[in-house]
Formats: sequence, structure tokens, C-alpha cells
Amino acid sequence: MRKLHALLLSSLLILGACTPVFDNREEVIQETKDKNSNQTAIVPNYSMSEENYRMILTEDSPKVSKARSVTTNQMGNRMDIAEFESGLRRHSKEYFDPEKYFFQPGQFLTDDTLLSWLSRYDEDRNEEGLNPELNEDEAKEEDFRKHPKYISNIIEQNYLVKKDENVVEVEGVTIGISLRTVYNFRAEGRDYEENHSTAELMKKGQQYAGEILKRLRERKELNDVPIVFAIFEEEEASSKVPGNFLAKAYVKGSDLKIKDWKKIDEKYVLFPSKEGKENYFDDYQIFSDFRKEVTEYFPNFVGMIANGFYINDDLQKVSIDIPIEFRSQSEVIGFTQYVYSLVVEMFPEHYTVEVKINSMDRQESLIVKKAGKKEPFVHIYE
Repeated sequence: MRKLHALLLSSLLILGACTPVFDNREEVIQETKDKNSNQTAIVPNYSMSEENYRMILTEDSPKVSKARSVTTNQMGNRMDIAEFESGLRRHSKEYFDPEKYFFQPGQFLTDDTLLSWLSRYDEDRNEEGLNPELNEDEAKEEDFRKHPKYISNIIEQNYLVKKDENVVEVEGVTIGISLRTVYNFRAEGRDYEENHSTAELMKKGQQYAGEILKRLRERKELNDVPIVFAIFEEEEASSKVPGNFLAKAYVKGSDLKIKDWKKIDEKYVLFPSKEGKENYFDDYQIFSDFRKEVTEYFPNFVGMIANGFYINDDLQKVSIDIPIEFRSQSEVIGFTQYVYSLVVEMFPEHYTVEVKINSMDRQESLIVKKAGKKEPFVHIYE
């Protein structure tokens, strides 16, 4: 076992102590969706960091999406759900600066609207769904394969700008389009699946975006608002890593066509895995060495996996989950101290490292070393 510098409990940086303390005063303003509609809202004077948007609140609670139930019902992988939503905000920052824009979940597209668009055909609205029309009750296997459901979900996010002392207006909308890598269907009493290639999903996603833009521009309140589209490729439901974004496009206010798509080169890689070993061996080796050191300290741990997030093949962040069964709080503290020292000594500074230490039924501690920082901060839950 490698020799490690002794760490006293007092040397652990408690997360709460590292979090900036902000004045919690809030500013009451009027939010306007169109010229004839005003609604009382609250905007915090401060964000938690320069990287985060300030969120529009109501007087009672944070605003929620008008279509908040659609995402969880349409997407089968919880990691896809989290990445789809947070990644959409991440990509929106290129066009809507968090220092200028406020954020709120989508307020224009309701549950009913999105479910209608995600269907094959909506008889009540007499409107075609975005997925190919098909009578699923009578369709055979080959019918499903010829007319698969590509699109699984749509997310809307709103970005607002303060106009004067007591008014904010929507000055940007982002639309995320999530597409299925694997399409599961049932025909003639049997279950089947259809695999979709990335190239196929890219083509279909761009087609869907064009149709969605047309429908959004038909709304008076959105006919001159800039809109960002982002195409997301889902992973299989059983995957241990989330899917990734394929492309995005910015549409100027009042434009009726999407002119240019910008390719997105990012992915999540599981460690340990064949892909990690073959394509990212240096990172794979660091994780393997880290895993070995943990095993020597605590040989009875249940297992450990890591997700590496890459942009243009450069590692940006690695998230590590360590599940262990502890017998006492002292054991949690001692093990956390040990893992803390490993993180300091073994991982480079050019990417963020996040380690979650869990028992069978709860998270016990958290260690985070931000990119560019030498010392991590840590929180041990009581």
C-alpha cells in the first residue's frame, strides 16, 4: 500500500463552510409572456455561482414546467433524464449568458401539447404527431420497423431578460429533442426492438426541429423570440452512463428556418469498461490504480464505477461511486479521509473529480476536487 500523508479530521473542508454565503434578499418583479399578460414573480439578486442561472420563482415556490410529467414518463433511463435537462442548460449558456439571462422551466408547451406532438396522430386536435402515423393495434412487425418512433421527448426551457426595474420578458427559448437509440415495440404478441444509428438520429432530429420551429412560430408570443435547438441521443434503459447531445442550432428571432447545425462532440465513458481501456487508457489506468488502493484499505467494498465526461475527447469530469457497508460513523470518517488523500495524490488538476461514498441505503460522504484546484472539499453526512 502506498504511503499517504496523515490527515486529521479537522483538515477536511466541510462543504457548507466552502459555500459562499449570499444575501437572501429577493426582488419582486413582473414577468410578461406577451403584451397582455403580467404575472408576479420573484428573482433572487444572486446566483449560486457565475456558472448558474438565477431561477424565476413565484411568490410561493420555484416555477415548474408546464410539461413536467412528460419527461419521466417518456424516458426509461434516469441518467438520461438528468443529463438531458442539465445538458440543455449547459449548451444554452453559449447563447444566453447566465450573467444577463434568468432561467425558468418551459411555460409555453403543456403536457397535452407535448404528448400530442410525441404521438403518431392526435384525433382530438386533428394534428399530426411528430412520430410516423401508424395504427399500432393492427400493425405487424414490418410495419413498426418501417415506421419507428424516433422521438421520445421534448423539453422546453425559457430564458428571460430584465427590461426595467420591475419587468422581465422571455428573450430566448431552448428546445431539446430526445431520440431513441433503441426502439422497443410489441407486435402480434411478441416483443421486438429496432436499433437506430447516430447518423439516422441526427437526420431525423433535424427534421423534427424544423417542424417544431414552424409550430412555435405560429404562436404570437414566440414569433420573434430566438430559439436554440439541441438533439440528444438516448442510451439504452439498462445503460450505466447517460446518452449525449449530437448537435445544436441557433435560430434568430422571427427566422422560419434552421440554417446551420453545430456538431457536438461529447460523451460519457464508463470505467472500468472495454471502451475506456481501448480509447482512454491513461484515464483508465488512473481509475484502476485508484480502485486498487481503495481495495487494499477496504477489501470488502461492494464495487466501484466511474463515469468520465469528455468534450472533444478531453476529460472534463469524472464521477466516482463507491458503495460500502459501514459499521460505524468512525469508519465512515476514516475511510473518507483515506479517499480524500487518494484524490489529492492520484488525480490530475485539469479536470473535476467527484466521489460519492455510499452505504447500502444512503450517501455517507462527498468529495469534490474542482478543475484547477489542488485541494478538494468534503462533506460527511450525519
